[in-house]
Amino acid sequence: MRPDGRRPDQLRSLEIIPHYQKHAEGSALIKLGDTWVLCAASVEEMVPAWMKGKGSGWLTAEYAMLPRSTHTRSKRDPGGRGKEIQRLIGRALRAAVDLKALGERTINVDCDVLCADGGTRVASITGAWIALGFAINKLVASGKLTSDKALMPPVAAVSVGIVDGECVLDLPYVEDSKAEVDMNVVGDASGKLIEIQGTAEKGTFDRPQLDAMLDLATIGIRELVAAQRKILAGG
Repeated sequence: MRPDGRRPDQLRSLEIIPHYQKHAEGSALIKLGDTWVLCAASVEEMVPAWMKGKGSGWLTAEYAMLPRSTHTRSKRDPGGRGKEIQRLIGRALRAAVDLKALGERTINVDCDVLCADGGTRVASITGAWIALGFAINKLVASGKLTSDKALMPPVAAVSVGIVDGECVLDLPYVEDSKAEVDMNVVGDASGKLIEIQGTAEKGTFDRPQLDAMLDLATIGIRELVAAQRKILAGG
């Protein structure tokens, strides 16, 4: 039995609050258990200098943990870990948008962790796709985009791992901190994989265990995608 009573293949409780910020073109607060992340998408009618004249848009992301999102206060500087995570978020979301269809504009995605209990990077990606979707829908509604083809099918992410010899889905900190294997998986609505980050924290793991973790991740991503679609359709 897991510490919170969940099955090995069960996500934590999920709540998504759309339009959480008044001024952002798109925003959502995602609560995955006790990991809460505020995601906002902002649109700029310009692209970086190195992209000018190419007829394509750009998407970039920033990630930060608020000072008291954890048990003890942390600095506001994202540090190396934070910068690595924001690059991951950017890569994941660029797989969810047709940059050519976006035109020469930039979408900046901000992910701020309000409360951290493991899986902040994967929750950020899942919530950020919703914020991105709202932002693109707003561009379409305003006539700045002629179709919604810039937004591609949902992209979501989830953590998996091996804890006490068992493959489990969506690890909170109490499991993540003692896991033999810790892995983050990003995928799309079709079941295709975008990125896998996996590390054996203690010893090694074999191919059957890897396959079992990816199977669990597929289950989790499928559930998250269904929730993303429901929120965006109702927004």
